[in-house]
Amino acid sequence: MEKSKVYFTDMHTTMKENLQQKLSRLIKTAGIGEIDFDKKYTSIKIHFGEPGNLAYLRPNFAKTVVDIVKELGGKPFLTDCNTLYVGGRKNALDHLDSAYVNGYSPFSTGCHVLIGDGLKGTDEVLVPVEGGEYIKEAKIGHAIMDADILISLNHFKGHELTGFGGAIKNIGMGCGSRAGKMEMHSSGKPRVSHEQCIGCAMCTKICAHSAITVSESKASIDHSKCVGCGRCIGVCPTSAIMAAWDESNDILNKKMAEYTWAVLHERPHFHISLVIDVSPFCDCHAENDVPIVPNVGMFASFDPVALDVACADAVNRQPVMAGSLLEKSAHTHHDHFTDIGPNTDWKVCIDHAVKMGLGNKEYELITI
Repeated sequence: MEKSKVYFTDMHTTMKENLQQKLSRLIKTAGIGEIDFDKKYTSIKIHFGEPGNLAYLRPNFAKTVVDIVKELGGKPFLTDCNTLYVGGRKNALDHLDSAYVNGYSPFSTGCHVLIGDGLKGTDEVLVPVEGGEYIKEAKIGHAIMDADILISLNHFKGHELTGFGGAIKNIGMGCGSRAGKMEMHSSGKPRVSHEQCIGCAMCTKICAHSAITVSESKASIDHSKCVGCGRCIGVCPTSAIMAAWDESNDILNKKMAEYTWAVLHERPHFHISLVIDVSPFCDCHAENDVPIVPNVGMFASFDPVALDVACADAVNRQPVMAGSLLEKSAHTHHDHFTDIGPNTDWKVCIDHAVKMGLGNKEYELITI
């Protein structure tokens, strides 16, 4: 198989070209203009950052991508789906508030923000996954599947469950509805915290399988009837219903690759990763730690697998930042991500993505 092309530029600037202009040149050189954007709805999948976290991508980078899509005749929007956990992005209203607080407004980016899976994380499309080992129908945010083109704009960083978060995680996990995220993270079914439950019965109304009952003002889930769709999690006003969070990391990584296949199959896509502020954990955290390595640069490719491998290789070539969690680890694995997350193996996701036909882990790095 021919090597995939991955384009790279560092973070150095000149008096004639700033970082946004350099990113624009990178994206255009990588061939984004080969896609027919004319009057096409274009979803730009991004992580807006959990409030309190300061490692997420600045909205200036998103504006650069938006401007290129508009220049090519497309109709762009920024998007992400609601979270499974309790936080600032659990429903569309809070999610929009968080995006705006972190600078992602139509005024700063030049386009609107649409939350892909709707108000409560239940607006989804069931997408058949051909050849899926674990997922037969992926549950993807409706607005994302309605788009004609998908662009992923990724902050490349560490992740405690998947090794790192790059293109595949941004797409596979990020585009899953709340039920989809639960399917990836859990082998079990949701449970109810009676301490938090107020007996409102909202969960019983949305359950299509009569699996939930309320007795003495407390809800209970009959797991023999529950199908694990996660809709009850979305409607609970007190976050009393929670996912099992019990899937193994290897299977989580494989499920994530299969979800990515569902999002990208049979439509144009393009991927951009910024390897800057490489925090040890996901931007879903309401805090961020010292970067584990110095800033590396910006990468772009049509191949999300090759892009992730190129970014991981680039990080692993970097010296360790003083005072970081990586410096405090034992450095016994010869891999920065395994050193900070020894309980997971990011290569499992890459290998499964290759098996699914998502891309090629062999790449040619082209520096501009």
